[in-house]
Amino acid sequence: MKSTVKLPRVAETVDEVVISEIEVELGTVVSAGDVLMRVETDKALVEVPSPISGTVVELLVAVDDEVGTGHPIIVIESA
Repeated sequence: MKSTVKLPRVAETVDEVVISEIEVELGTVVSAGDVLMRVETDKALVEVPSPISGTVVELLVAVDDEVGTGHPIIVIESA
């Protein structure tokens, strides 16, 4: 089953972040809790963990993209 992962709220007062690093690529097998990417807020670099286990089948953002809370960022296929 494919699941679209959305950007969680990474800071209480910030809704827009910039994608700083993407730690996975197509075909990467991830476990729940593995770091998918790092995003930059006004004050910090924050890790975005995977909420589910599975295989990365689609990246919906790129480095330097500015995205908001709830924006789709990655698609993971679970068994």
